[in-house]
Amino acid sequence: MDAALTHDHHGERLSVPEKVVIAPCIGQFQPAPPETVTAEGEVLDAGQVVGFIEAQGRTVPVRSAFAGWMMGLLVHPGERVREGQPVAWLRTL
Repeated sequence: MDAALTHDHHGERLSVPEKVVIAPCIGQFQPAPPETVTAEGEVLDAGQVVGFIEAQGRTVPVRSAFAGWMMGLLVHPGERVREGQPVAWLRTL
């Protein structure tokens, strides 16, 4: 076995506590009502809805894939978004 593969390498480790919530489709973004989620400081659960996208006559929920503190929205209410576009960011717990 190659000695380079068995040697324990010490190097930089990347740990990024910030995560983004992405739009699941194209359409117009609307944030969730304030009683459901606020724009900043609230702890979100994985799967929690942060907003909705109005797309071709249907309403698609935008859910966070991660738990963490909601740091803010990255788009304005009514703004058109594309699939995969970050719409909010949070800091993981």
